[in-house]
This record gives sequence, C-alpha cells and structure tokens, in this order.
Amino acid sequence: MFETILMEKRDLIGTITLNRPKQFNTFSSELAEELNQALLQCEADEDVRVVVVKGAGKAFSTGIDVSEFYEKTPAQYQEWIKLMDSMHFTIASMKKPVIAMVHGYAVANGAGLLAAADFAIAAENAKIGTTAINVGLLCSGPIIPINYGLSKKKTLELLLSGDMIDAAQAESLGLINKVVPPEKLAEETYAFARKLISKSPVALAMGKSFYYKMIDMPFNQKFAYSSEVLSELCTTEDAREGIDAFLEKRKPDWKGK
Repeated sequence: MFETILMEKRDLIGTITLNRPKQFNTFSSELAEELNQALLQCEADEDVRVVVVKGAGKAFSTGIDVSEFYEKTPAQYQEWIKLMDSMHFTIASMKKPVIAMVHGYAVANGAGLLAAADFAIAAENAKIGTTAINVGLLCSGPIIPINYGLSKKKTLELLLSGDMIDAAQAESLGLINKVVPPEKLAEETYAFARKLISKSPVALAMGKSFYYKMIDMPFNQKFAYSSEVLSELCTTEDAREGIDAFLEKRKPDWKGK
C-alpha cells in the first residue's frame, strides 16, 4: 500500500499518480521510493503494456521537498540525491514505455521526471523549469536527460538562469511530444498510450531497450548493435505476424513472442 502515490490499471495501461497535492507533488524521500516501486510493479505486471505518470491537484511536480534539506552530512546528501535521481535509471531500465502527463508546473525534479519519461504530453498552460539555481543549488540531475538533443547554450541557459519556459517552448526544444488544451490532456495522453499498445509488444520492448543502450555508443558500435537487435527481432513470431498481416492487408494479431 502506497502513501504518496496512487496506482490504477485499466485496458493495459498502468497509471501512477503523484499524490501530494497540498505539497504540489514535491519529491519527499517516501515519494521517490514509492514511485520507483510503482514503476517496477508496472514493469512486472503482464496486464500493463504502457505506463502513464501524472500529478494530483494543481501541478505535475514542483521538485524536491526542501523540508528534507537541512542537517545532513555530505555522505547523507549523496544518498538523498541518489534516491531523487533513481527514477532516471528505473525508467531507462524498463521495457515498457512511460508517458508523462504534464499539467501546471513541472519544476526541478518534476522537470527531471518529465525528461526521464520516454514521452511527454503537456497542457498548453504547463510551465517547465530547472529552477534550483534560484535557491543556490543546481538541477544537476534533471539537466542530464534534458540535455539530450539540446545545444550547449540552451542547456546552460536552462540550468543557470532558472527561468521557466512554457509548453510550446518545451515542445520546440524536443522536451515534449505534444501540447494540447488542458481539457484534452487526459484524452490525448491515453490516446497516445493506446497507439503504443497497438504495436508489437516485442518490438516496443526491444526498441526502447535498443535506444537506451545505443545512445552513448560510438558511431560504428551503434550500427553493430542495431544489426544484432534487428536480426533477433526478425526471428520473432510478432515479426512474422506483422509481415503476414501487411501482405494480407489485415490488422496484426500480436502474440508478444
């Protein structure tokens, strides 16, 4: 039983809701731990194919709970920060896609969760920022996934200015997949989740795993690894079913094998 999040499972979609609305879903140590546990539960559940993460109340998440900041040794700070960053490793290690459904504010570690997710759908009025510099700290963890695809200058601007950007700006930078009216946020997010569910579970899982292993490889190694992955995928039942369905002009019946 979780104290700081809610979990729901329906139609092959697992929904994890950050549930500290009075604290704007800030990351307490308990929430960080429970989020990771919930993600791993979804990963292990055969009745979940896609995971949606959202926030209760007025915000997606406004970062780390600063009430936990005080009176720690350097070693204790390291363990605390490691816990707050653990979602990045958890999501990247999962075979199932994770979609962030973003409304209100996604700030600091909330922006990190947005960036850690494989996909993000955001309301038009959402605001995103790596704002820890404004209180003498740094969003050094969140900026790591944010940095992928961004120029040095834009990354440093986000990290060191502490300025907020709106959803449209975030989309133009590649931090968000789609910006939608607030009243259509849930509809559009779950429509995208269903689109992913319509694909081969095997190809989806192998594709996500391929991406996270490939991104930091040298150029030649990327193609060698691509050959390994694609040749393995070619031997699956789903690949044969997909090709047969295409040639027969019918909808594929995925077996997940």
